[in-house]
Amino acid sequence: MCAAAAPGSLPVMSPSTVVMASSWVRPVNRGRSSPCGRKSGMPMHRQSCPRRMSSAACTYDAIVRCSGRCHRQGAGQNGPVSRFNDEVAAQFSEYADLLHITGGDAFRARNYEKAARSVAGYSGDMALLDAAGLRQIPGVGTSIANKIGEYQRTGTIRAIEELRAQVPPGVLQLTRIPALGPKRALQLYQELGISSIGELADAIKAGRLQDLKGFGAKSEEKLLRGIELLQRGSGRVLLNVATNAATAMVAAVSAIPGCLRCTWAGSLRRMRETIGDIDILAAATDSAPLMAAFAGLPEAAEVIAAGPAKTSIRTAAGLQVDLRVVQPDCWGAALQYFTGSKEHNVAVREIAVRKKLRLSEYGLFDTESGELIVSRTEEEVYRRLGMDWIPPTLREDAGEVRAALRGELPDLVTEEQIRGDLHTHTSLTDGVASLEDMVAAAASRGYSYYAVTDHAPNLFMQRMTTEKMLAQREEVRDLSARLASTATANGQPLELLHGTELNIGPDGTVDWPPEFLAGFDLCVASVHSHFDQPRQEMTRRFITACENPYVHVIGHPTARKIGRRPPVDVDFAELFRACARTGTALEVNAHPDRLDLPADHIRAANDAGVKFAIDSDAHSTAHLANLRYGVGQAQRGWLTPGDVINTWPLPELREFFRKDR
Repeated sequence: MCAAAAPGSLPVMSPSTVVMASSWVRPVNRGRSSPCGRKSGMPMHRQSCPRRMSSAACTYDAIVRCSGRCHRQGAGQNGPVSRFNDEVAAQFSEYADLLHITGGDAFRARNYEKAARSVAGYSGDMALLDAAGLRQIPGVGTSIANKIGEYQRTGTIRAIEELRAQVPPGVLQLTRIPALGPKRALQLYQELGISSIGELADAIKAGRLQDLKGFGAKSEEKLLRGIELLQRGSGRVLLNVATNAATAMVAAVSAIPGCLRCTWAGSLRRMRETIGDIDILAAATDSAPLMAAFAGLPEAAEVIAAGPAKTSIRTAAGLQVDLRVVQPDCWGAALQYFTGSKEHNVAVREIAVRKKLRLSEYGLFDTESGELIVSRTEEEVYRRLGMDWIPPTLREDAGEVRAALRGELPDLVTEEQIRGDLHTHTSLTDGVASLEDMVAAAASRGYSYYAVTDHAPNLFMQRMTTEKMLAQREEVRDLSARLASTATANGQPLELLHGTELNIGPDGTVDWPPEFLAGFDLCVASVHSHFDQPRQEMTRRFITACENPYVHVIGHPTARKIGRRPPVDVDFAELFRACARTGTALEVNAHPDRLDLPADHIRAANDAGVKFAIDSDAHSTAHLANLRYGVGQAQRGWLTPGDVINTWPLPELREFFRKDR
């Protein structure tokens, strides 16, 4: 079996160091029994847990008594969630959109939007649940559970098929444009006959929207920006989507007899924000069995090319995946070469040329004699060139080559060094798991501390009130008292912090007055509205929030959603200076559709003396595992453990939260 890990003992966590064959996402099971022999309808962790708890989640006390096995063995905790869950979530999201477009019941549409979030955030494999187990998932009642069962049996949901027949396909395509909702997309189709993104762009340029009710010059400008944003990300997928797909395929290739090593390379190993295609590298003396098995994977909707050195497939979702098989002795050179980036490789090859050497995917050679010098490990290749080994997340030709030559590479932060998560949500607002379930999942991750930060009341759709927040504060205190005598995976009790995610208003003020904010352990403050403010106003807005003595962290600072919403226009240099001056941390939001701050901003803020919090912004127990993407983003911004406040011990963190008050 192939060891699915990067060569050697690497000092920085990367995807290649955590791929395990056991984390393979199996194909969706349409039959009666699961491939692992469990009876269908029986939740995975109910069979492994002697207390036979609820199939939706384990309580904290039960987690401790079961040594955390339930959450660690669950399908979604440390690996990708079931593909079946993702498919059902996509079906329900589309159903909600179709209900909006066709004028269906708005309350029903919201129920399916909530169900889609719950299903996507469920940490187990729903394909293993019976109807009773499905109904224990928040937001899933009898009707929705029946539709999940229908989809598992038939691969379709009749109610969705019927609505699809009523809506022109182009209208759904239009709803992918940021700032264009379902009803307006239908209006464009009905009144102007627009049924594609290209037709909409042409109509805007021709001035055809100017007399359309509800549309104006500002709307046209927003739509053009949205189209540009959508087209820029065309053909690319989010980091977690690519990671889940690659994890499955690496595990499958790893299991093939004769495979000696296997991992992913390319932009995925460098943990770029979006991925165009997936590069998988394997080592074997005979490539034929690996290539044949790869081309026959259930994920392979099309075989683009097949050969002894490289086979390319395309998944049903349109994602291209390339498998390259090299001889074991070439592994290190090949991994370095196919990880990239192109610019990094050019800079490294220039170092080789100056030393009268030639570097390729086959090894490092003497230019004159052609003799192979090194090729087995990346470390050997870099060392022979007079460089320290460079973590993949830094390989962008952004100064890392010079730093490696001088021995000045940063000691990058790793996921293992994160002591706690400082931005998470529960079902009190827009999360899909209870406080107890979120705490239990956090405890299973071995955290020292964990913060609950539900939304504050000015985000009106969350229906938060002062009374609800005070009641939650008491719940957190009660739960903290119960945990005080109970050790978690790290051998110490989990310390709970009660916080909130405040809304930064257009003028920079936040939801509650100082005397109420003083009761929180920490406050994250974020922009959730008025994204189009002019640069000067937006900058003043952020700085005012930083100057609030009870704002400790600025959440998802650019407010972007990758491929769906552009970043706000702010003078980041001014913001970074304000954060450093006031002792306010900037968040590295780990949610894959945010990854906010971007890496270049992280580096600039770090240079300005800003501290950071790497947070999951989890809305479900499964989302807690997204933290690894935030760590990857922080590494791309060259952050060390000392730069990240949630690597610090709790007393030091509490002192930071005082902000010199």
